[in-house]
Amino acid sequence: MMMTTKVSRQRLSNQVYDILKEMIANYRFSPGARINVEQIAKEVGASRTPVWEAVHRLIQEGLLENIPNRGVFMVALKPEKAIELYEVRNALEGLAAGLAAVNIDAKTLKKMKKSLEEQAKVVEAGDLVGYSQLDYEFHALVYEASRNRTLKEMLEEVKSKMRPIGMHISPVLTDLYRDHVDLLDALERHDAHGAEVAFTRHNSRMIELIEKSVGSDTWKGAHKNTDKKG
Repeated sequence: MMMTTKVSRQRLSNQVYDILKEMIANYRFSPGARINVEQIAKEVGASRTPVWEAVHRLIQEGLLENIPNRGVFMVALKPEKAIELYEVRNALEGLAAGLAAVNIDAKTLKKMKKSLEEQAKVVEAGDLVGYSQLDYEFHALVYEASRNRTLKEMLEEVKSKMRPIGMHISPVLTDLYRDHVDLLDALERHDAHGAEVAFTRHNSRMIELIEKSVGSDTWKGAHKNTDKKG
């Protein structure tokens, strides 16, 4: 009976962890925002124990931080760390794009075309959260199409660490969408070099935006919760 109880609690902890990861993926919490553990427990219908277990896992992964006498907060990455992550992502995504150009199938291309149609709508509406989610899914399709499981896992880990980057991407939103259009065009032609170039340009825009935003209202506004007291 003790073993059954332990297993059940572990399953619940895993479920809460998955829910919290999804919340983070959907930008439920802005960088530097305080995480109300009690509120999360009520929201997911669980006791505090499995919620805290899930929170500790996310702290170990670098997505959350526990500040003594203040509480648990979303990590707010410094600009230099954000650029480091984009540089690593850029190299890995270039490789993924090249492999995807060789290995992609018609089913995946169809999904990517559908995604681009949805992206066009959110770009026109200026829906940054909607675009970010579609962007995440679009890139995931490229990783899957690379047919390289190790590369896919590495990219997923890097992108997970990038969730605390809060950037107002309005200035380059249309350009980012066009990069996706160019990428899909290259993948349809099985042009590995063209696909790599499109992805590299895509990430370079974000690195440039971060560099320009340091010390500006764009970066400060995206990280305005960093200095909040708990």
